[in-house]
Amino acid sequence: MPVPQENSPYPQIDVDPHFRRVVQNFRQSDYLAWGAATAVFPGALYFMEQIDPTRPPRGGLRSALRLGTFLGACGGFLLAYQRSSFRLWGWQENAIEVKRAEEQGDSAPGLDTSASDMSPYMQGVSHRNSVFSQLKFSTLPWFNLTNHPHHGQGVQKEGGESSE
Repeated sequence: MPVPQENSPYPQIDVDPHFRRVVQNFRQSDYLAWGAATAVFPGALYFMEQIDPTRPPRGGLRSALRLGTFLGACGGFLLAYQRSSFRLWGWQENAIEVKRAEEQGDSAPGLDTSASDMSPYMQGVSHRNSVFSQLKFSTLPWFNLTNHPHHGQGVQKEGGESSE
C-alpha cells in the first residue's frame, strides 16, 4: 500500500507516527488542552448538579466527579494526541516539529525497523490499521505502537521535494 501524500499547507513529517513520537512532540498548549478537558468535565457535572440537583445519597456526587475527572483526563489526552498528530501530518503549523525531525533524522521513535520482531507483511498490516487512526478516536482509540518503514518520505516541503 503506498503511503498517502497529502497536499498540506505545512511540511509533512510523518504519515503514521509512532505513539512515542507523537507524545514527545506535545507542546505546552497540548498539555493545557489536556488539563482543561480534565477540569471541564467534572466541572460541568458539578455545575449541572447545582442547577438541577438530583439529591444523591451521601457521597454519591463524589464518585460521579471521580469518574468525570477520569473521563475528562482520557478525552483530554486524546485531544492532545490528535493535535500533535495534526502537526506531524502537516495540517497545522509545525516549525518546531520540523526542526526536531531534521535533528533526529532516522533515530526518531518508530523509524527503526530493525527494532521490530514482526515480519514485513505484519508491519504493513499494522501500518494499514493505524494510518490516520487519530481521525477516528470518537469510534475507537487506536495508536501506532509498531516500528515499520511506512512513514512517508521524511520532512516534505511545501513544493513536494523531500529532505532525504
